[in-house]
Amino acid sequence: MINNSFLPVTFPAAFLKPKPSKQISEQISHLPNETLSATPPPIAPTIAVFTMAAFLVSVPVFIQAPLVRAFPYLSLALTPAWVLWGWWLYQRPQRQHWGDLLIGFSWSWLAGSIYWGWLRTEPYLHLPVEAIGLPFCLGYLWYSQYSLGRTGKDNLGVGYKSGFLSIGLWFYLGSLLGTALTDLYFYVNQLIPYWRAVMAGEPTAAAPTLHQALAQINNPLGWISALGILTWLLVLGIYPLKQATLPRYAFSGAILSTILVDGLFWLVASLA
Repeated sequence: MINNSFLPVTFPAAFLKPKPSKQISEQISHLPNETLSATPPPIAPTIAVFTMAAFLVSVPVFIQAPLVRAFPYLSLALTPAWVLWGWWLYQRPQRQHWGDLLIGFSWSWLAGSIYWGWLRTEPYLHLPVEAIGLPFCLGYLWYSQYSLGRTGKDNLGVGYKSGFLSIGLWFYLGSLLGTALTDLYFYVNQLIPYWRAVMAGEPTAAAPTLHQALAQINNPLGWISALGILTWLLVLGIYPLKQATLPRYAFSGAILSTILVDGLFWLVASLA
C-alpha cells in the first residue's frame, strides 16, 4: 500500500496562502478523479475480517463435529444464539462487520447441525443441505445490489456500503463453494463408500477405512484432481483480494481456509 503522505511534493507558495473556502472548493473540483480517490482504504479491518472468516471455517469444524454427533439438538439450538449475538454486534457501528459476519456464519452452523446430526451417512445430501441458505443469499444480494443500491454506512472506510448482511452472505458463499469443491473431489475419486462407512461406524474404528480411502486416491487421478481442486481454491480465493472490501475479504478467507481444513483432515487420516 502506498502512503501518499510520504511522497515528496513541492507546492507553489501561492497555493499555500490561506484562501476563501469557495476558492478552495473550485480548486478541488478541477483536480482529476485519480487524485481524489488516491488514498487507499485502511488494511487492518480487511485483514481482520479475512482472518476471522478463515477461523470460522476451520476451527468450528473440530468443535461442531463431536458436539453434533453427541448432542445434535444442542448444536441446532445454538444457531439462534449465533444470530442474536451477531445482531447485537451489528447494532454497534464499530462492530457492525463482526455482527454481519457472525450472522452469515450461522447459516453454515445451521446446515452443519442438520447434516452431521441426522444425515451424515448420506454423502449425496451433504451439498444440498449445506446450500440451505443459498436461495436467500443470492436473492438478498441481488436485491441489495440492484434495488437498495449502496445505502449502507461505511463506518470503517473500507467499502462496506452494500447493506445489511453483505459480509456474512459473501462469507457463506465462500464457505459453500469450498465445500462444493471438496465434495467434488470425493465424487471424482469414488470415495463415497468410505464416507458412508466412517460415518456409520464408531470413530474409534475408523482407522482401517481411512487408510483404505487414502489408498484409493494414491494414483494419478487422485493427484491430478487434488492439484486441480487446489488450483481452483487458490484462484477463487486470491482473485477477490484485488478489491479491498470487507465482503470480498470474507469470501476469500472462507475459500482459502478450505485448503487448511482439507489438509488437516488428510493429516488426521494419515496418522490414524
